[in-house]
Amino acid sequence: MQQARNPQYTSDIQRQSEELAKLGFYHSIELPDGRVIPGIQALETQRARIAQFPIPQDLRGKRVLDIGAWDGWFSFEMERRGAEVVAVDATKRTRFLEAKAMLGSKVEHVVADICYLTPKQIGYFDLVLFFGVLYHLKHPMLALERVCELTTELACIESFVTDDQPYGTIPTLEFYEGTQLAGQFDNWVGPNISCLLAICRTAGFARVDFKSVVDFRAHVICHREWQEIERSGPGPDLIVVENSELQDHSFSALRDDYITVWISSEEQNLTCDEIFVQVGPYGTRPAAVRTDVGTAWQANCKLPLGLAPGWHDVSVAVRNSEWSNRVRIAVDLPRVARVSEPSGSLEIAGVYDGRTWERNQVRAGVGSCVSVWVAGVPDGVKRADVSFRLDGTDLPAIFVSPADDEKGTKQINAMVPAGLERGDYRLSVRCRDHESQEIHIQLF
Repeated sequence: MQQARNPQYTSDIQRQSEELAKLGFYHSIELPDGRVIPGIQALETQRARIAQFPIPQDLRGKRVLDIGAWDGWFSFEMERRGAEVVAVDATKRTRFLEAKAMLGSKVEHVVADICYLTPKQIGYFDLVLFFGVLYHLKHPMLALERVCELTTELACIESFVTDDQPYGTIPTLEFYEGTQLAGQFDNWVGPNISCLLAICRTAGFARVDFKSVVDFRAHVICHREWQEIERSGPGPDLIVVENSELQDHSFSALRDDYITVWISSEEQNLTCDEIFVQVGPYGTRPAAVRTDVGTAWQANCKLPLGLAPGWHDVSVAVRNSEWSNRVRIAVDLPRVARVSEPSGSLEIAGVYDGRTWERNQVRAGVGSCVSVWVAGVPDGVKRADVSFRLDGTDLPAIFVSPADDEKGTKQINAMVPAGLERGDYRLSVRCRDHESQEIHIQLF
């Protein structure tokens, strides 16, 4: 069988295996009295590894997850900085437990496979460490999705890579069926740096930053949130949010769901790195962006992992613009639970198909549009402040008549996702903090 590239890495691993048999510890552990239990990695090396990442010295009030903790030095270092720490490994590490006892540590040790670990089992973490684990896994993308799901702020990822060039190379992943990498049967994959960055983005992180590569190991910083910048200028108009595959309003954190956002923006030549989609507390980077005509833009993004069941606001910014109007979507919330409570003086006077003008019936499918006449909408209201709620899910207004007609009502139009199932729906109108009573309409 052909051996993996980077023969120097293979030589280093084989040497470390021999040293591990002699020393017993992979990590060096510094005890409270100043003594050091020597391991293959010196304290200086471990400190240099952790220094590759922007981890604060004060972690009080933070939860940290250390995946692939091994002997636990990184877990104990996070605890020393004040964090509540959970250490995970695929097998029970007796050396970890020995070190924990000698240190008087409170770090929780969990035996689990990262590919099957969920927030329901161990909760969420502000910071996740994922050092030296990825290339040991047969399912690297699945593992990174689980890392993303467990992370609320920042994940620090260190992995073996096959090159030292982060940009300008085609993403490639070597697969090792046997012992081609360092003579170990559990070394399954070797990404190049470009591939490592790509799969981190595809796993669901909003921002992925390359930091460095040292001794064939790349250091990557993965963020769940968009970078805070000074934003100015009008944001885009958010027109429709729908399930990319089903073209409806069903979203589930239990599936690999993607969302499609349709926006209107005067900006030109927008790319995946220039459209910022926010869903609930998390950012999500578009996997694809395109425009059809004029100012209409479509962006497809992964539904952020880790969203709790319930309502979540969606908004969009482009380049350094302000954020758009907000649209709420339901995640893992059945239709029977999507009830809106009326408030204020809005009153629906009539509902029609926006193209055929059939009353109380709207034709479903591509180009579906609903038109509603509403009393109580103030003059001069901004279109971004008005929306319909179809079974509680927002349909942003694409048109609001500037003045009342002779009956004291305004016409409001909105687009309807093309893939909604035919049947009965509840519809209400929302203007700022006021919402009308729900009425029943039929999609057919």
